[in-house]
Amino acid sequence: MNPVSAPLLATGSLTASHGSDREKLAAAAKQFEAIFLRQMLAAARKADFGGEKLFGGQGLDTFRTMQDEHFADLASNTGAFGLAAMIERQLATQISPSPPVREG
Repeated sequence: MNPVSAPLLATGSLTASHGSDREKLAAAAKQFEAIFLRQMLAAARKADFGGEKLFGGQGLDTFRTMQDEHFADLASNTGAFGLAAMIERQLATQISPSPPVREG
């Protein structure tokens, strides 16, 4: 009986197409940071300073939400706050190192 072969796993192309555990961890950490920043900005926007009655409205609320989401994504991708890097560094100790890919 012949063992079932998995050509994608044997050549390492599955890892190349989906990324290593460390790359997935880095992406997840950036996504978490963006979500955290969105929540933080949304909480800050709830503060009422009285000026919104003159210029407010649903359109402005929608624009501000989109603006905050964009800012959170940019800040996360550039590493401006550094939260993603700290999360990645802390969680990287929990993943096992990837075995070396053998050619041939």
